[in-house]
Amino acid sequence: MSNQPDIIVLFSGGLDSILAAKVLEQQGLAVRCIHFITPFFGSAKAVPYWRKIYGLDIVSQDVGEEFAQMLRQRPEHGFGKVMNPCVDCKILLLRKARLYMESVGAKGLATGEVLGQRPMSQRRDTLHLIMRDAGVSGILLRPLCAAHLPVTQMEESGLVDRTRLLSFSGRGRRDQLDLAAELGVTEIPTPGGGCRLTEKENARRYWTVLTLLPQAGDRDFTLANLGRQFWHHEGENHYWLCIGRNSADNDKLAAAMQPDDMLLRLRDLAGPMALARSGADWPRHVLESAAAHAASYAPKAVAAGGPVAVRARQGQAEGDAAFEMDVTPQRVGEAWGEALWDDVKAVIRAEARERLAATLHGKHKPGPEDAE
Repeated sequence: MSNQPDIIVLFSGGLDSILAAKVLEQQGLAVRCIHFITPFFGSAKAVPYWRKIYGLDIVSQDVGEEFAQMLRQRPEHGFGKVMNPCVDCKILLLRKARLYMESVGAKGLATGEVLGQRPMSQRRDTLHLIMRDAGVSGILLRPLCAAHLPVTQMEESGLVDRTRLLSFSGRGRRDQLDLAAELGVTEIPTPGGGCRLTEKENARRYWTVLTLLPQAGDRDFTLANLGRQFWHHEGENHYWLCIGRNSADNDKLAAAMQPDDMLLRLRDLAGPMALARSGADWPRHVLESAAAHAASYAPKAVAAGGPVAVRARQGQAEGDAAFEMDVTPQRVGEAWGEALWDDVKAVIRAEARERLAATLHGKHKPGPEDAE
């Protein structure tokens, strides 16, 4: 890791961010990449591998709670086709990157954005809006499409040679692949945003968590990534059950446990682990129903043909508060289910219309026609 970077590159692990870093390194700049992590994108485990194969100086920073707060407050610039707040996401990450830049004494920021590549966040007007709202005007360089954009402070000062920057635009990847070959980048990441918020299957889980938990945080969204997800509703009370699909899920569920959660597991038979979020506060009949539902995913429990013992434990340690329930494995769709994407989409769109109407109403200045 270089002690004094000249420029900080926002690094997703995708080809564009790799190329942006490499292009700046070719100019003799000390480049440090920053990789942001949330429940929706990013991987701390991948960073050592990226350092090795791409030869880049990369650090990581978790911004999951800040991202969750942005979702709770709703993104100012709205969602994309699914639940992806692309514009607000870029603004948030650039704000965090600027703070990091200032803390290490770097002189500017860079991204791998390409003009016109993405319909929501990489239009010319949106690129300007993002830069303005993130407070990075003049210090943000986009090396792959810089020839199409205004000159930055780094170019004016001579730190960066503008004539060696590029003029990529549009959604094609031919230019990027040719540049990768020229720069000796042989491992090409799979194209795509890499954000789970763009996927309908994940979004329907996240929206349920966001709207049914009183204060959904990054740990809750991380839990929503695991195993099978089910909800049970009784009036205004909502109960969240997660069931592991395999041993890896079981381990992750155990690690995700919070103090008020309950872990459910068959006492005498092999089967999935289930986590009841805030299960310590659930009525006994709901917990028993959850245990019966979880047991229905264990073939040996179903084959037993009658009640099986399920152990419920609150806390991480084996000695923590625990009790047993005898339940008959059964899968009752009406009791434990998951929201459909079409239903979630309708709610998201309706909420967006309401927010837009409220915004327009707030901008309306009373005139003579408003007087009684």
